[in-house]
Amino acid sequence: MTETRPGACAAGTLPLILLTGCALLTGCALLTGCAPRESGPPAPTPPGAAAKESADEFVARVNRELNALAQEAQAAGYTLDTYITTDTQLLNARANDRYLAYLSKAVAEAKRYDGQELSPATRRALMKLRLNVAAPAPDDAAKRARLTQLEAQLEAKYGEGKYCPKGPGSCMNLDQLSEILARSRNYAELTDAWKGWHAVGAGMREEYGEFVRLANEGARELGFKNLGVMWRAGYDMTPEEFDAESERLWQQVKPLYDGLHCYARARLARRYGEDQVPAGKPIPAQLLGNMWAQQWNKIYPDILRPYPTASLETADALLKVQQWDAARMTHSAESFYTSLGFPQLPKTFWERSMLSRPRDREVVCHASAWDMASGGDVRIKACLVPTEEDLYTVYHELGHVYYFISYSSQPFLFRDGANDGFHEAIGDTINLSVTPAYLARIGLIHAVAPSHEALINQQMKMALEKIAFLPFGRLIDEWRWKVFSGEITPANYNSSWWELRRRYQGLAPPVPRSEADFDPGAKYHIPSNTPYTRYFLSYILQFQFHKALCAAAASKAPLYECSNYGSQEAGRRYVDMLRLGASEPWQDALEKLTGTRRIDAAPIIEYFQPLMEWLSEENKNRQCGW
Repeated sequence: MTETRPGACAAGTLPLILLTGCALLTGCALLTGCAPRESGPPAPTPPGAAAKESADEFVARVNRELNALAQEAQAAGYTLDTYITTDTQLLNARANDRYLAYLSKAVAEAKRYDGQELSPATRRALMKLRLNVAAPAPDDAAKRARLTQLEAQLEAKYGEGKYCPKGPGSCMNLDQLSEILARSRNYAELTDAWKGWHAVGAGMREEYGEFVRLANEGARELGFKNLGVMWRAGYDMTPEEFDAESERLWQQVKPLYDGLHCYARARLARRYGEDQVPAGKPIPAQLLGNMWAQQWNKIYPDILRPYPTASLETADALLKVQQWDAARMTHSAESFYTSLGFPQLPKTFWERSMLSRPRDREVVCHASAWDMASGGDVRIKACLVPTEEDLYTVYHELGHVYYFISYSSQPFLFRDGANDGFHEAIGDTINLSVTPAYLARIGLIHAVAPSHEALINQQMKMALEKIAFLPFGRLIDEWRWKVFSGEITPANYNSSWWELRRRYQGLAPPVPRSEADFDPGAKYHIPSNTPYTRYFLSYILQFQFHKALCAAAASKAPLYECSNYGSQEAGRRYVDMLRLGASEPWQDALEKLTGTRRIDAAPIIEYFQPLMEWLSEENKNRQCGW
């Protein structure tokens, strides 16, 4: 089981930095379909020649030279994540140091065009240049080297994390501990597994604080107040406008989450006792089937299933019976995209991707998609096993890959999502079409006559993934933005983390926590410095995209039954949006597919309307809230 899916990342990771232009843009680094490196690192441009460049010429040169450096950085990052050693950490840090050194120089050179009249494309490219890394390094060479070293160390500590309750022979990695959280129903065992993994974060605390100081210094040198302000600058609106939009979207979906929380708490109290799960209080975080309680679908079958006798088959059984392996799961995902008119994946994808966990070395199993900046070399890195969850994961990751392919003709700085939420939403939009009818069509479940009870079961199962995730997707960057701004200091890193988790998710830690702990570090996206709001946005955008594609496919089915499999018209509309990459404001890309320039959560409410009505009736006599 991978650490992904919601929050699950998504795209490829260049662990140290997130090159956003050609993108390491999804928390997992996304280098997007860039052109091949020709021969060696870019030669330095003579100072006199650089000074005479027009802004358009400067952008063209930077696109070429960043692409060459990004190819090296992506190769080093992919090698680190698929072969964690001291040597690969060093090579990754050095490659990123070279990239950051060039970036700092290019950003400084770009200042000579301040105040000039520029074409819209050049102005946008210069803006993307400033936002090209998730952690900009200070100009000082020693500080820059220290920043890349810290990034490598933080990600390696996460990837190597283990819990050894009875000494070296008892060690368990994240996959094994996550399996306990998903399968065990023993309160003490769940608590022990949760506590064991979260201890991984404590060793990152000092390094993370130093990382924040250096990254903030780099952001200030780029003209931003702090790193959080810089991250929000990529949304084609002011940070204040973006904060207001995020809050508006959260308020649209909050009533659905509140109903789900009330129902889940009552069912957990029935299982573990009201003394452990009292009404009107936050839910203990270890009981929801996921290490971060970001999805609750693992406890659906035996605890949260509304109608136990109503049939809702998963693909798990037939995946095993039919002996599906990681390659067959990935080919299945590819076939969905090709049914919409996307091309087949290149041969190198199958030769160079890591689809299963190797037995002989440490790797970062967090699923991610990678563009290697080398003439169509696209890959995914995952530890797939034959489960329905991992089937959805690989459909999701190929969304990133096909976005890379779709905008591969754009200049390097525009090889990115319209905004980072777009990149995460592409594959999940496809997953909304992986309906029970589709799974039956490909032979992974049996065809079942629909009933109201089966529909509620189906929607509950999906809501435990899609809706349960939303507050978690909202709070991670709220915590981080406050850390970057100084509102949250190292003295209250952990208490502030749990304050936000209580406020948004209605959760509490299963054991007392203190500032000796660093629970944010137990979540991949914190040590990897991957912005997280993208996932919150993507979980809203995917329903908006799905609604538009269903309209393009002329579907007459309710939104929750629509599958766009095989619709060339839906595929054409999708590609029209995807090929823009980051060349236009995200509002233009959104309008191209949906006809509106505003992100809207109304399609989520439409999709889950049957469940909302059921929850309203089910929770009538319960004490909701926390």
